[in-house]
Amino acid sequence: MPNIKAAVKWVRQSDKRALRNRDVKTRLKTLFKKARLSGDVEAIPAVEHDFDKAAQKGIIHPNKAARKKSRLAKAVKLQADQLAAAASAPAGAKPTRKRTAKR
Repeated sequence: MPNIKAAVKWVRQSDKRALRNRDVKTRLKTLFKKARLSGDVEAIPAVEHDFDKAAQKGIIHPNKAARKKSRLAKAVKLQADQLAAAASAPAGAKPTRKRTAKR
């Protein structure tokens, strides 16, 4: 425990900030996971906005926000591509495999 009165206040303020930051980080993780699993393209701008806001406030590092936004966009694009490929394939067709020569 601090001996200085001002230090006691600093500890109190630090605890409040840490709690608020933890709430924001948890919310960001949830938003990221839901958007990634849903594959919804319209959800991306809202999630990106929240990451930018957290980075602007200093809750997360700006590079982390950029990395998460990039990974989210890549995951959603991959899901969209897989859905498009599945839709364009004939209904009963089996996927083809490349055969290699035995040695």
